[in-house]
Amino acid sequence: MFKRFGLWALMNLAVIIAISVIMRVLGVEPYLNAYGLNYTSLMIYCGIWGMVGSFISLAMSKFMAKSMMGVQIVEANGQFSELVNTVHRLAKAANLPKMPEVGVYQSPEVNAFATGPSKSNSLVAVSTGLLSSMSKDEVEGVLGHEVAHIANGDMVTMTLIQGVVNSFVLFFAKIVTFAIDQALRDEDNRGGLGMLAHIGVEIALQILFGFIGMFITSWFSRMREYSADIGGAQLAGREKMIAALKRLQAQYEGGGYFDKQSENLSAFKISSKESGLRAMLSTHPKLEERIRRLEMNVR
Repeated sequence: MFKRFGLWALMNLAVIIAISVIMRVLGVEPYLNAYGLNYTSLMIYCGIWGMVGSFISLAMSKFMAKSMMGVQIVEANGQFSELVNTVHRLAKAANLPKMPEVGVYQSPEVNAFATGPSKSNSLVAVSTGLLSSMSKDEVEGVLGHEVAHIANGDMVTMTLIQGVVNSFVLFFAKIVTFAIDQALRDEDNRGGLGMLAHIGVEIALQILFGFIGMFITSWFSRMREYSADIGGAQLAGREKMIAALKRLQAQYEGGGYFDKQSENLSAFKISSKESGLRAMLSTHPKLEERIRRLEMNVR
């Protein structure tokens, strides 16, 4: 727990330092002045905060995955040689410019994920639970899916989308807070929210708009999963990809262990029982729908 908190604090410190440097270099003017809000400066300010934070998270994604998930990098001449060779064969078929690192982490869950800042600097990691409960062909289907994520540039795509959403969340939260503050002032410009209330209202609005933004990012994430399924089927074979999804479905319906923690790391797993609002906020589509689309779209 303390290790995770330390990593989180380190990442946020890096974000603050980077943003401070960028703001100074660009000479961004204060967005609030005697005449009210300077919308251009505010948009630049929010854009920097939204995008820089997302891209620093992307840049640190491999390091964070290894540290938080306990991923151990494995080599082609060791115990997991078959795993490494399969990933490299799929990566070559996907025309990746550089072979991904391959890692294994100790967990009973059936899961795998891909992460990394670029196609030339990526990581494919699988759990020991996946390796022990899936057949060779099913594992290859999973690996094809993860390599397809890398080949499609999904990590960068989702970072851009998250950065844009973060920027607009901050932008609108500040505008609405400023409007509320002005509405509470009298003709002599007295009153208003006050410092603590101003901070509280802005935080509450960021939470509200951030929740709304989750629908957007979750939808994009689900679409990327469909694309990765198709890519995995093309790389590893249609039957292997479908078999992997069906095995995952059987594991879930059979009460297998599923840890929500690693879903943020482009995880292969997904709950197939979510519906309504929860389904709309899920980063992965239902397994039944993934299998149906794959059977329809890939021959």
